[in-house]
Amino acid sequence: MGNKIKIIISGGGTGGHVFPAIAIGDALMRRNPAAQILFVGALGRMEMEKVPEAGYKIEGLPVAGFQRRLTFKNVTFFFKLAASMIKARRIVRTFQPDVVIGVGGYASGPVLKAAAAAGVPTLIQEQNSFPGVTNRILARKAKTICVAYPGMERFFPAPRIVLTGNPVRKKLLEPVDRREAFLKLNLDPEKKTLLVVGGSLGAGSINNGILEHLEDIMSLTDVQLLWQCGKYYWDDLKKQLSAKNLENVKVAPFLKNMEMAYAVADVVISRAGAGTISELALLGKASILVPSPNVSEDHQTKNAMSLVKEGAALMVTDRDAARQLVPEALSLLRNEAERQQLEIKIKEFALPDAAEKIAQEIEKLSES
Repeated sequence: MGNKIKIIISGGGTGGHVFPAIAIGDALMRRNPAAQILFVGALGRMEMEKVPEAGYKIEGLPVAGFQRRLTFKNVTFFFKLAASMIKARRIVRTFQPDVVIGVGGYASGPVLKAAAAAGVPTLIQEQNSFPGVTNRILARKAKTICVAYPGMERFFPAPRIVLTGNPVRKKLLEPVDRREAFLKLNLDPEKKTLLVVGGSLGAGSINNGILEHLEDIMSLTDVQLLWQCGKYYWDDLKKQLSAKNLENVKVAPFLKNMEMAYAVADVVISRAGAGTISELALLGKASILVPSPNVSEDHQTKNAMSLVKEGAALMVTDRDAARQLVPEALSLLRNEAERQQLEIKIKEFALPDAAEKIAQEIEKLSES
Protein backbone atom coordinates (compact mmCIF):
# COMPACT_ATOMS: atom_id res chain seq x y z
CA MET A 1 0.00 0.00 0.00
CA GLY A 2 1.11 3.53 -0.70
CA ASN A 3 -1.88 5.44 0.67
CA LYS A 4 -1.26 7.89 3.46
CA ILE A 5 -3.76 6.31 5.82
CA LYS A 6 -4.29 7.83 9.25
CA ILE A 7 -4.74 5.46 12.18
CA ILE A 8 -5.42 5.94 15.89
CA ILE A 9 -4.41 3.10 18.22
CA SER A 10 -5.93 3.50 21.68
CA GLY A 11 -5.43 1.71 24.98
CA GLY A 12 -2.64 0.50 27.23
CA GLY A 13 -2.15 0.42 30.98
CA THR A 14 0.02 -2.72 31.12
CA GLY A 15 2.63 -4.35 28.93
CA GLY A 16 -0.03 -6.83 27.84
CA HIS A 17 -1.84 -4.00 26.06
CA VAL A 18 1.05 -1.68 25.22
CA PHE A 19 3.41 -4.11 23.47
CA PRO A 20 0.72 -5.57 21.17
CA ALA A 21 -0.36 -2.02 20.30
CA ILE A 22 3.20 -1.11 19.31
CA ALA A 23 3.49 -4.37 17.34
CA ILE A 24 0.38 -3.41 15.35
CA GLY A 25 1.82 0.05 14.70
CA ASP A 26 5.10 -1.47 13.52
CA ALA A 27 3.27 -3.86 11.17
CA LEU A 28 1.28 -0.98 9.68
CA MET A 29 4.46 1.03 9.10
CA ARG A 30 6.24 -1.93 7.48
CA ARG A 31 3.34 -2.36 5.09
CA ASN A 32 2.76 1.34 4.51
CA PRO A 33 5.65 3.69 5.45
CA ALA A 34 3.49 6.69 4.51
CA ALA A 35 0.92 5.89 7.21
CA GLN A 36 0.31 8.37 10.03
CA ILE A 37 -0.22 6.69 13.39
CA LEU A 38 -1.31 8.39 16.60
CA PHE A 39 -1.51 6.52 19.89
CA VAL A 40 -3.91 7.55 22.64
CA GLY A 41 -3.29 6.30 26.17
CA ALA A 42 -4.02 7.08 29.80
CA LEU A 43 -1.95 9.73 31.56
CA GLY A 44 0.47 8.29 34.08
CA ARG A 45 0.37 4.77 32.60
CA MET A 46 3.29 2.94 30.99
CA GLU A 47 2.20 3.66 27.41
CA MET A 48 3.11 7.32 27.93
CA GLU A 49 6.74 6.18 28.24
CA LYS A 50 6.94 3.06 26.05
CA VAL A 51 5.15 4.41 22.97
CA PRO A 52 7.47 7.44 22.48
CA GLU A 53 10.44 5.10 23.04
CA ALA A 54 9.14 3.08 20.09
CA GLY A 55 9.10 6.22 17.95
CA TYR A 56 5.39 7.10 17.95
CA LYS A 57 3.45 10.16 19.04
CA ILE A 58 0.96 9.68 21.87
CA GLU A 59 -1.81 11.76 23.43
CA GLY A 60 -2.85 11.13 27.03
CA LEU A 61 -6.35 11.08 28.52
CA PRO A 62 -7.03 11.66 32.25
CA VAL A 63 -9.18 8.50 32.35
CA ALA A 64 -8.70 6.01 35.21
CA GLY A 65 -10.22 2.72 36.25
CA PHE A 66 -13.30 2.29 38.42
CA GLN A 67 -12.35 0.76 41.79
CA ARG A 68 -14.41 -2.21 42.93
CA ARG A 69 -13.96 -1.26 46.58
CA LEU A 70 -15.49 1.81 48.23
CA THR A 71 -13.01 4.65 47.74
CA PHE A 72 -12.91 8.39 47.06
CA LYS A 73 -11.23 7.62 43.71
CA ASN A 74 -14.62 6.55 42.39
CA VAL A 75 -15.89 10.11 42.88
CA THR A 76 -13.17 11.48 40.60
CA PHE A 77 -13.67 8.61 38.13
CA PHE A 78 -16.74 10.20 36.58
CA PHE A 79 -15.08 13.62 36.22
CA LYS A 80 -12.04 12.03 34.59
CA LEU A 81 -14.24 9.99 32.27
CA ALA A 82 -16.18 13.07 31.18
CA ALA A 83 -12.96 15.01 30.57
CA SER A 84 -11.56 12.05 28.63
CA MET A 85 -14.64 11.85 26.41
CA ILE A 86 -14.32 15.55 25.56
CA LYS A 87 -10.62 15.20 24.77
CA ALA A 88 -11.18 11.99 22.77
CA ARG A 89 -13.78 13.73 20.60
CA ARG A 90 -11.33 16.59 20.00
CA ILE A 91 -8.53 14.19 19.07
CA VAL A 92 -10.73 12.32 16.58
CA ARG A 93 -12.04 15.56 15.09
CA THR A 94 -8.53 17.07 14.73
CA PHE A 95 -6.62 14.00 13.55
CA GLN A 96 -9.41 12.73 11.27
CA PRO A 97 -8.40 9.05 11.29
CA ASP A 98 -9.44 6.54 8.66
CA VAL A 99 -9.67 3.78 11.27
CA VAL A 100 -9.50 3.67 15.09
CA ILE A 101 -8.20 0.57 16.91
CA GLY A 102 -8.83 -0.35 20.52
CA VAL A 103 -6.38 -2.74 22.21
CA GLY A 104 -7.92 -2.67 25.68
CA GLY A 105 -7.11 -0.53 28.70
CA TYR A 106 -8.65 2.62 30.08
CA ALA A 107 -8.22 4.83 27.00
CA SER A 108 -9.91 2.46 24.54
CA GLY A 109 -13.46 3.19 25.67
CA PRO A 110 -13.60 6.98 25.23
CA VAL A 111 -11.65 6.91 21.95
CA LEU A 112 -13.68 4.15 20.28
CA LYS A 113 -16.95 5.75 21.42
CA ALA A 114 -15.84 9.11 19.99
CA ALA A 115 -14.79 7.46 16.72
CA ALA A 116 -18.05 5.54 16.33
CA ALA A 117 -20.06 8.70 17.02
CA ALA A 118 -18.08 10.49 14.29
CA GLY A 119 -18.71 7.68 11.77
CA VAL A 120 -15.10 6.44 11.80
CA PRO A 121 -14.79 2.65 11.43
CA THR A 122 -13.41 0.93 14.53
CA LEU A 123 -11.56 -2.32 15.13
CA ILE A 124 -11.24 -4.11 18.47
CA GLN A 125 -8.28 -6.32 19.26
CA GLU A 126 -9.63 -8.65 21.95
CA GLN A 127 -6.75 -10.47 23.60
CA ASN A 128 -8.53 -12.65 26.13
CA SER A 129 -10.62 -15.81 25.94
CA PHE A 130 -13.29 -14.04 28.00
CA PRO A 131 -13.81 -10.38 27.01
CA GLY A 132 -14.63 -7.67 29.49
CA VAL A 133 -17.88 -5.72 29.58
CA THR A 134 -16.34 -2.66 27.90
CA ASN A 135 -15.25 -4.55 24.78
CA ARG A 136 -18.57 -6.34 24.57
CA ILE A 137 -20.29 -2.94 24.52
CA LEU A 138 -17.81 -1.39 22.07
CA ALA A 139 -18.15 -4.41 19.77
CA ARG A 140 -21.74 -3.47 18.98
CA LYS A 141 -20.46 -0.69 16.70
CA ALA A 142 -17.07 -2.13 15.76
CA LYS A 143 -16.65 -3.13 12.12
CA THR A 144 -14.07 -5.84 12.89
CA ILE A 145 -13.19 -7.78 16.05
CA CYS A 146 -9.77 -9.48 15.97
CA VAL A 147 -9.57 -12.32 18.49
CA ALA A 148 -6.93 -14.71 19.80
CA TYR A 149 -9.12 -17.67 20.74
CA PRO A 150 -11.66 -19.72 18.78
CA GLY A 151 -15.28 -19.85 19.92
CA MET A 152 -15.65 -16.09 20.52
CA GLU A 153 -19.06 -16.15 18.80
CA ARG A 154 -20.41 -16.50 22.35
CA PHE A 155 -19.57 -12.85 22.92
CA PHE A 156 -19.35 -11.10 19.54
CA PRO A 157 -21.28 -11.10 16.24
CA ALA A 158 -19.79 -14.00 14.23
CA PRO A 159 -19.61 -12.22 10.81
CA ARG A 160 -17.30 -9.55 12.25
CA ILE A 161 -14.86 -11.87 14.07
CA VAL A 162 -11.41 -12.56 12.61
CA LEU A 163 -9.12 -15.07 14.34
CA THR A 164 -5.69 -13.40 14.23
CA GLY A 165 -3.95 -14.23 17.50
CA ASN A 166 -2.29 -11.67 19.75
CA PRO A 167 0.61 -9.59 18.44
CA VAL A 168 3.87 -9.97 20.32
CA ARG A 169 7.05 -7.94 20.40
CA LYS A 170 8.85 -8.66 17.11
CA LYS A 171 12.22 -8.88 18.86
CA LEU A 172 11.02 -11.91 20.85
CA LEU A 173 10.71 -13.94 17.65
CA GLU A 174 14.17 -13.15 16.32
CA PRO A 175 16.78 -15.96 16.68
CA VAL A 176 18.79 -15.80 19.92
CA ASP A 177 22.15 -17.45 20.56
CA ARG A 178 21.36 -19.28 23.81
CA ARG A 179 24.95 -19.42 25.08
CA GLU A 180 25.40 -15.72 24.38
CA ALA A 181 22.16 -15.05 26.28
CA PHE A 182 23.49 -16.92 29.33
CA LEU A 183 26.67 -14.86 29.13
CA LYS A 184 24.89 -11.50 28.86
CA LEU A 185 22.52 -12.34 31.69
CA ASN A 186 25.45 -13.52 33.84
CA LEU A 187 23.93 -16.99 34.21
CA ASP A 188 25.45 -20.49 34.15
CA PRO A 189 24.60 -22.45 30.95
CA GLU A 190 25.08 -25.73 32.84
CA LYS A 191 22.23 -25.05 35.29
CA LYS A 192 18.48 -25.42 34.85
CA THR A 193 16.93 -21.96 34.70
CA LEU A 194 13.66 -20.88 36.29
CA LEU A 195 12.34 -17.59 34.89
CA VAL A 196 9.81 -15.66 36.99
CA VAL A 197 7.89 -12.77 35.44
CA GLY A 198 4.97 -11.21 37.25
CA GLY A 199 4.19 -8.66 34.55
CA SER A 200 5.76 -5.25 34.00
CA LEU A 201 4.53 -3.96 37.37
CA GLY A 202 5.12 -7.17 39.31
CA ALA A 203 2.88 -9.59 41.20
CA GLY A 204 2.89 -9.68 45.00
CA SER A 205 1.66 -13.27 45.34
CA ILE A 206 4.29 -14.60 42.94
CA ASN A 207 7.04 -12.65 44.68
CA ASN A 208 5.85 -13.94 48.06
CA GLY A 209 5.79 -17.48 46.70
CA ILE A 210 9.41 -17.16 45.60
CA LEU A 211 10.45 -15.58 48.92
CA GLU A 212 8.74 -18.34 50.89
CA HIS A 213 10.99 -20.97 49.29
CA LEU A 214 14.00 -18.88 48.30
CA GLU A 215 16.29 -20.79 50.67
CA ASP A 216 15.30 -24.02 48.89
CA ILE A 217 16.36 -22.54 45.55
CA MET A 218 19.58 -21.08 46.97
CA SER A 219 20.57 -24.50 48.34
CA LEU A 220 20.47 -26.12 44.89
CA THR A 221 23.69 -26.42 42.90
CA ASP A 222 22.07 -27.24 39.53
CA VAL A 223 19.27 -24.64 39.45
CA GLN A 224 19.31 -20.87 39.00
CA LEU A 225 16.58 -18.24 39.24
CA LEU A 226 16.05 -15.25 36.94
CA TRP A 227 13.43 -13.13 38.68
CA GLN A 228 11.63 -10.04 37.36
CA CYS A 229 9.96 -8.77 40.52
CA GLY A 230 8.32 -5.60 39.11
CA LYS A 231 9.06 -1.98 39.84
CA TYR A 232 6.42 -1.73 42.61
CA TYR A 233 8.21 -4.38 44.67
CA TRP A 234 11.84 -3.68 43.84
CA ASP A 235 12.81 -1.35 46.70
CA ASP A 236 11.27 -3.55 49.39
CA LEU A 237 12.71 -6.77 47.94
CA LYS A 238 16.14 -5.24 47.60
CA LYS A 239 16.16 -4.60 51.37
CA GLN A 240 14.90 -8.10 52.19
CA LEU A 241 17.52 -9.75 49.98
CA SER A 242 20.49 -7.53 50.85
CA ALA A 243 21.92 -9.91 53.45
CA LYS A 244 21.48 -13.09 51.40
CA ASN A 245 24.05 -14.85 49.26
CA LEU A 246 22.28 -14.75 45.89
CA GLU A 247 24.87 -16.66 43.91
CA ASN A 248 22.28 -18.54 41.84
CA VAL A 249 19.56 -15.85 41.99
CA LYS A 250 19.38 -12.84 39.67
CA VAL A 251 16.62 -10.37 40.55
CA ALA A 252 15.66 -7.16 38.74
CA PRO A 253 12.65 -4.82 38.65
CA PHE A 254 12.28 -5.25 34.89
CA LEU A 255 14.02 -7.39 32.28
CA LYS A 256 14.65 -5.35 29.15
CA ASN A 257 16.04 -8.24 27.10
CA MET A 258 13.06 -10.56 27.37
CA GLU A 259 14.12 -12.42 24.23
CA MET A 260 17.27 -13.52 26.10
CA ALA A 261 15.36 -14.31 29.30
CA TYR A 262 12.98 -16.60 27.40
CA ALA A 263 15.88 -18.19 25.51
CA VAL A 264 17.59 -19.37 28.71
CA ALA A 265 14.42 -20.42 30.56
CA ASP A 266 13.65 -24.11 31.08
CA VAL A 267 10.48 -23.28 33.04
CA VAL A 268 8.57 -19.99 33.19
CA ILE A 269 6.38 -18.80 36.08
CA SER A 270 4.03 -16.08 34.93
CA ARG A 271 0.68 -14.36 35.26
CA ALA A 272 -1.88 -15.49 32.69
CA GLY A 273 -2.30 -12.29 30.71
CA ALA A 274 -3.25 -12.90 27.09
CA GLY A 275 -0.12 -11.25 25.70
CA THR A 276 2.19 -13.31 27.88
CA ILE A 277 0.39 -16.54 26.96
CA SER A 278 0.81 -15.67 23.27
CA GLU A 279 4.55 -15.19 23.82
CA LEU A 280 4.86 -18.47 25.70
CA ALA A 281 2.97 -20.31 22.95
CA LEU A 282 5.01 -18.87 20.09
CA LEU A 283 8.25 -19.68 21.92
CA GLY A 284 7.08 -23.10 23.14
CA LYS A 285 7.86 -22.62 26.84
CA ALA A 286 6.91 -24.98 29.66
CA SER A 287 4.99 -22.75 32.02
CA ILE A 288 3.27 -22.48 35.38
CA LEU A 289 0.55 -19.84 35.25
CA VAL A 290 -0.65 -17.90 38.30
CA PRO A 291 -3.77 -16.00 37.20
CA SER A 292 -4.29 -12.61 38.78
CA PRO A 293 -7.52 -12.41 40.80
CA ASN A 294 -7.53 -8.61 40.41
CA VAL A 295 -8.79 -8.46 36.82
CA SER A 296 -12.24 -8.00 35.37
CA GLU A 297 -14.41 -11.12 35.37
CA ASP A 298 -11.46 -13.30 36.36
CA HIS A 299 -10.39 -13.48 32.70
CA GLN A 300 -6.84 -14.61 33.50
CA THR A 301 -8.12 -17.82 35.06
CA LYS A 302 -10.17 -18.44 31.92
CA ASN A 303 -7.08 -17.77 29.78
CA ALA A 304 -5.02 -20.21 31.85
CA MET A 305 -7.70 -22.91 31.90
CA SER A 306 -7.92 -22.86 28.10
CA LEU A 307 -4.31 -24.16 28.15
CA VAL A 308 -4.50 -26.34 31.26
CA LYS A 309 -7.40 -28.41 29.98
CA GLU A 310 -5.36 -29.21 26.83
CA GLY A 311 -2.25 -30.17 28.81
CA ALA A 312 -0.39 -27.08 27.53
CA ALA A 313 0.44 -25.45 30.89
CA LEU A 314 0.22 -25.94 34.64
CA MET A 315 -1.68 -23.59 36.94
CA VAL A 316 -1.30 -22.57 40.58
CA THR A 317 -3.98 -20.32 42.05
CA ASP A 318 -3.01 -16.96 43.50
CA ARG A 319 -3.99 -18.02 47.03
CA ASP A 320 -1.88 -21.19 46.79
CA ALA A 321 1.22 -19.51 45.35
CA ALA A 322 3.10 -19.18 48.67
CA ARG A 323 2.70 -22.90 49.40
CA GLN A 324 2.75 -24.57 45.99
CA LEU A 325 4.51 -22.40 43.43
CA VAL A 326 8.19 -23.16 43.98
CA PRO A 327 7.70 -26.89 44.78
CA GLU A 328 5.70 -27.24 41.51
CA ALA A 329 8.39 -25.37 39.57
CA LEU A 330 11.27 -27.41 40.98
CA SER A 331 9.37 -30.63 40.29
CA LEU A 332 8.83 -29.56 36.68
CA LEU A 333 12.50 -28.64 36.28
CA ARG A 334 13.37 -32.21 37.30
CA ASN A 335 10.80 -33.83 34.98
CA GLU A 336 12.15 -33.49 31.45
CA ALA A 337 9.41 -35.63 29.88
CA GLU A 338 6.65 -33.42 31.34
CA ARG A 339 8.47 -30.27 30.27
CA GLN A 340 8.78 -31.50 26.70
CA GLN A 341 5.11 -32.43 26.60
CA LEU A 342 4.10 -28.95 27.81
CA GLU A 343 6.39 -27.36 25.20
CA ILE A 344 4.78 -29.38 22.40
CA LYS A 345 1.18 -28.75 23.51
CA ILE A 346 1.52 -25.00 24.10
CA LYS A 347 2.88 -24.52 20.57
CA GLU A 348 -0.51 -25.69 19.31
CA PHE A 349 -1.89 -22.39 20.64
CA ALA A 350 0.62 -20.31 18.68
CA LEU A 351 -0.81 -17.99 16.03
CA PRO A 352 2.16 -16.35 14.26
CA ASP A 353 2.00 -13.14 12.19
CA ALA A 354 -0.87 -11.77 14.30
CA ALA A 355 0.25 -8.15 13.88
CA GLU A 356 0.41 -8.56 10.08
CA LYS A 357 -3.07 -10.11 9.99
CA ILE A 358 -4.49 -7.28 12.10
CA ALA A 359 -2.76 -4.70 9.87
CA GLN A 360 -4.44 -6.30 6.85
CA GLU A 361 -7.85 -5.97 8.52
CA ILE A 362 -7.12 -2.32 9.31
CA GLU A 363 -6.21 -1.67 5.68
CA LYS A 364 -9.44 -3.31 4.51
CA LEU A 365 -11.42 -0.96 6.75
CA SER A 366 -9.50 2.08 5.54
CA GLU A 367 -10.16 1.15 1.90
CA SER A 368 -13.87 0.68 2.51
